[in-house]
Parts: sequence; C-alpha cells; structure tokens
Amino acid sequence: MNNKTRFFFIILSTYIILQFAWWGYHLIELSQKTEATPDASMRRVGMILGEGMVFFIILIFGLWQIRKSIQKDILLSRRQSNFLLSVTHELKTPIAAKKIMIQTMLKHDLTLEKRQELLKKSLEENERLELLIENILHASSLDNKSIQPVKSTFRFSELGQQIVDRIHKNYGKNFIQISIDSDAELKADRFMFEAILSNLLENAIKYAGQEANINLYAAQEENKFVFGVKDEGPGVPLTHQTEIFSKFYRVENEETRTQKGSGLGLYIVEQFAALHKGKITYSDNKPKGANFKITLQL
Repeated sequence: MNNKTRFFFIILSTYIILQFAWWGYHLIELSQKTEATPDASMRRVGMILGEGMVFFIILIFGLWQIRKSIQKDILLSRRQSNFLLSVTHELKTPIAAKKIMIQTMLKHDLTLEKRQELLKKSLEENERLELLIENILHASSLDNKSIQPVKSTFRFSELGQQIVDRIHKNYGKNFIQISIDSDAELKADRFMFEAILSNLLENAIKYAGQEANINLYAAQEENKFVFGVKDEGPGVPLTHQTEIFSKFYRVENEETRTQKGSGLGLYIVEQFAALHKGKITYSDNKPKGANFKITLQL
C-alpha cells in the first residue's frame, strides 16, 4: 500500500469511527430524554450500546479485510512487475547467446570439436527457453482453469530416468542421483508429471548447483506414492518457506537477483500435484539443503 492510499484509508477509517461514536452519543442522549422511566431509559441505552458494539466490530473487521485485500493486490502487482522484468531478461539471454554462437560458426573456420561445443551450448540455451515458454503456457492454462489431467498408465521410474538422462545430456555430465524404490505404475497425466519433475530438478540445479548431490527419489508407502527431489545446497530461508509456492514469487529481488528463473516453476508443480489430489511440502534436507516432497494417494 503506497503512502497516498494509506493516508486516505486511515482518514476514511477514522472518519467513519468518529461519526459512529458521535451518532451513538446523540442516540443515547435522545433516548434518555424521550423515555418516561429510568428503567426504560437504561434498557434503551443498553440496546443501543449492544447494537452499536456489533456494528462497530463488523465495521472494524470489514476495514481490516479491505486493507488486507488491498495489500494482497499490491503484492501481486509487484510480483507481476518482477515477473515481466524476469521474463524479459530470460527471453533475451538465450536468444542473444544463440545468435552469438551461430555468428561465430559462420564467421570463423572452426574445428569440428569447437563447432560441436557451440552447438551443444546452443541446444542448452534452447532447452532453457523451451522450459520458460512451457511454464508461461502452463501458468496461463491454470489461471483460465482450462487444463485438466488426461490420465494414462505409465511407470514412474521410466519417466524419471528419461528426464534425468535428458538433463545429463544437456549439461554434458552425470550429476543427478536416482533413488526409486518402487517400480509403481501410475495412472496420471504424463505430460503434467514431466513438467513437475523437470521443474523440481531445474530448481535444484539453479539454486543448489550441480555439485550439491541432487537426488530424485520415489517410494510406495501403503496406499501412498511419495516422490520428490532433494539436494545439499543452501536450502530455503525460514522466512520464505511459506511463500515459495506462490505465483511469481522469487526469494531474490529482480534488480539484484543472481539466479535465473521466472517464479513460476514451484507454483506449477503445486498446482499440477493438486490436480492429481496430491500435496507438495518443503522440508530442510539432512544434513543440509532442500527437500521437495510430493505425496499422492493411490
């Protein structure tokens, strides 16, 4: 809430409360003058005070809700502005990088090894751009409530391995561990689960780094299927843990941020999990790091 809005809100609230008190005083005074007996006068005063108190409580609650709603809208607007700044940066960076690499290959007589290296980096930038565009489309579909799970049967272990292999190929090395204790078949939307795993793994790579013992795990517990991604990176500060699944939310300020991203990844993960009646939770990993766990009812 900016200073101007806060000023008018305080003035309006104060005026309403003072007017309420002023009219209440006059009603009581008028009641005392018009009633014939002291008992009747006291009953009327008690009734006015009782009704006035109820009205006052409702008024205060309403003002508090209005203020809360305004602050929420302002916060969302600020996050949307940050999102636009982020998306602008995230779209321009891979496009510019790919342009430079292609120009380098066209202008210089490079060795086959150097050309392959540049092509590999270009593919990495393309994957990054593709994930960003997919997340924007996912978020838009969720906002419009135009996306629902199209369920099919698949093995979670096969999907997890495919996504990890693709990431390893893009980065040119193997650094993600897989600990899948169950070869369970899931009846779910494979497309959504691919987005869930891709976002969780990319989130771990982005914030923890490739040397942080990233682990994709899954296990079946009675009538539940539990899976997730954990790492040994810095983890999420306590003050941010309640907000990390909010749309557009980023721990860092857009003007000083050091990490890539749009603030949509974990929001999409939570929403896609919810569409499967699942729940995602965050906990600190032991001895350090982050653990994002999703629990599904089978």
